[in-house]
Amino acid sequence: MKRCFWVDENSPIYVKYHDEEWGKPKYDDRELFELLILESFQAGLSWLTVLKKREAFRVAFDNFNVKKVANYNEQKVAQLLENADIIRSKSKIQSAINNAKIFMEIQKEYGSFAEYIWGFTDKKIIKRKSKNLQISTPLSDKISKDLKKRGMKYVGTVIIYSYLQAIGIVNDHDKYCFKNTTDN
Repeated sequence: MKRCFWVDENSPIYVKYHDEEWGKPKYDDRELFELLILESFQAGLSWLTVLKKREAFRVAFDNFNVKKVANYNEQKVAQLLENADIIRSKSKIQSAINNAKIFMEIQKEYGSFAEYIWGFTDKKIIKRKSKNLQISTPLSDKISKDLKKRGMKYVGTVIIYSYLQAIGIVNDHDKYCFKNTTDN
């Protein structure tokens, strides 16, 4: 079975993520919040690093319960900074708390975060048109700009493009990948 070029075939966790999760459309706000936070922690690191720490992140961040994360205090931040099983970046931890609050504001405004994020494409999946590898698009630029305007951090266009791929808004499986469902 051929997979996307970025999948390390020697890493079962990477293979499983690609085969079972990456690019699969997600509409559940808890899953959308989890991946948004994990993508922000990935900034400057490899996705494999994040995947290896994902279960520890779930425990440390109360299974990405947005209401709980939004209410974290300095004591909780200190506790997270002591947790060697996650990525210990004070700015990323603080941005996760900040972003949780804004995520909830978006939920209130749109009824759900899924309605907000999928609204950028009228609930349609964008299929890769370019044969070239992309790290951002006008769509990721637009969403990044809107999230930043709302006050979110660690949501640059490259992070948002990765996020859109992960949550299935952008179908970016390579042409030869068995998960590719496009006609390209």
